[in-house]
Amino acid sequence: MSCPSRSRILLLIDGGIATAIFAVMLIVALLPHAGPATTAGTAAVVALAAVQASCLLWIRRHPGYGLAVAALAGVGLEALCPELGWLGMVAAPLAYVARLRPPRVSLAALGVLLLPLPWKLVTGGWRDLLFAVSALGLAWTIGELQREQANRRCDRERQVITWERERISRELHDVVAHHVAVIAVQAAAAEDIFDQRPEQARAALGSINAAARSALTELRSMLSALAVEAGSAQDGPQPALAQLDALADAVRAVGLQVTMSRDPLAGDLPGGVQLSAYRIVQESLTNALRHSHATRAEVDVRYDGGVLHLDVVNDGSPRPRRPNAGTGRGIVGMQERARLLGGTLDAGPLPAGGFRVQARLPVGVAR
Repeated sequence: MSCPSRSRILLLIDGGIATAIFAVMLIVALLPHAGPATTAGTAAVVALAAVQASCLLWIRRHPGYGLAVAALAGVGLEALCPELGWLGMVAAPLAYVARLRPPRVSLAALGVLLLPLPWKLVTGGWRDLLFAVSALGLAWTIGELQREQANRRCDRERQVITWERERISRELHDVVAHHVAVIAVQAAAAEDIFDQRPEQARAALGSINAAARSALTELRSMLSALAVEAGSAQDGPQPALAQLDALADAVRAVGLQVTMSRDPLAGDLPGGVQLSAYRIVQESLTNALRHSHATRAEVDVRYDGGVLHLDVVNDGSPRPRRPNAGTGRGIVGMQERARLLGGTLDAGPLPAGGFRVQARLPVGVAR
């Protein structure tokens, strides 16, 4: 999911929570014998409630300031309408702070909000005091649990990226090693026949030039540092776009009807780009089999204007996730492959049903 889309979704969620909180405070403030006795007091309560609720719309950017504004508005709400609870609905902004900041910060904020609580013994009694303590404690706990869950999710994604980089580095080693071997063989041949058969020597030098340029292209396409030490190397030749037909046949054999459209020009691209493209298509079809009820899939591979375009669309609907399934490695790994090539990959459900993986892989040209 792209950052702008995620930001819009978070804003909608925060707006929904803020609207719900404001509605609850408004209902309580307008209840008979609950809100202020005067019209001016009621208007002030409504204004303060709007200020406190609206803090949720920008508290993600400035958690400390957002909580401070919400607490100050809550002081006015506590004075004008104690029935709203301790400082109004300040527990909600506190949950956001606990979600966004480490415990040393959120616990300090919780302590500041708890300090004036003995005042509830004067205005409401032990019941109101226990309710205020429970509300603040529960809000902090919810926020802290969400923060820990988000941290675990980020750790899993980093681990997936590390695994994928290890795999890419092993594959890239095989691809580049092939070109280096060609260079070594052709260089030895050119040296042997340089004087007797200069035309063949020139041809060998041309092969060396082409292999060197291709190797440079592979290395430049994977310019990001892959510093993780490779594990056990994989044996056998690495797959390329020419093997997509065989992949489609294997997937058809297990029940998924695959339509393959492959640009012949794509077969002349650098091996590293072809390998990553093959892996993206392979993972997309595997996900369609494992995680949806897909019966058909369409694969479109096109090379246009120095960019390899991949589109994999299936007609499946997502299966229910198991409670302990965790986050999938597939999409994160595909996105990392595309990113290392300087490209992009988007994956998500389609409005009319089905799922689409769309990748754009630029093809570098060695100079």
